[in-house]
Amino acid sequence: MAAKKKIGILIEGDFYEKEVFYYEHRFAEENYEVHWLTRLWGQSSLTFQGHEYKVPFEVRESFENISDEELRSYDAIIVPSAFVADRLRYTEDMNKLSPATVFVQRAFAEPTILKGIICHGMWVISSLPELVKGRPVVGHVNLIGDIRNMGAIYTDKDVVVDGDLVTARTGGHCHLFARKIIDMLAAGFPAAKS
Repeated sequence: MAAKKKIGILIEGDFYEKEVFYYEHRFAEENYEVHWLTRLWGQSSLTFQGHEYKVPFEVRESFENISDEELRSYDAIIVPSAFVADRLRYTEDMNKLSPATVFVQRAFAEPTILKGIICHGMWVISSLPELVKGRPVVGHVNLIGDIRNMGAIYTDKDVVVDGDLVTARTGGHCHLFARKIIDMLAAGFPAAKS
């Protein structure tokens, strides 16, 4: 029996409930092992509220101390839509990247990890434009200027795939985004991963 696929999804407050709960149920249908990752600020858990309905969502896992070996055990790392990205890019020292940005940078350095960024999720990597420079991507229409300033190629499609990177337009496109990630993992992405 093949090992379960392992997906890490970053999370913070003001999440888009319809998107987050879609992933929670849709990836479970595929029997994927889903890990909700955040910055726990020294706590054993944090409870975040959704944006529209204020639905609580408890998180017990941090991305901050994940080793390189553990990171490589993930098949996909996803940055969701909405204000999650803005909150995750917070850093106490403006001369340093946020811990979430550093984590996603580490994921980008691993070609065997599928990276998924949807909607405003591009904000998490806005301080590292080299990650998407010259690559076709899509994001929320409000981020077209940001995407172009990062040197990426804005592509007017709901979902765009460029090798190990899947991007999607808005949280409302989460079903198309998840479908693409599921299809790519089912097809054996990446061929190099055992």
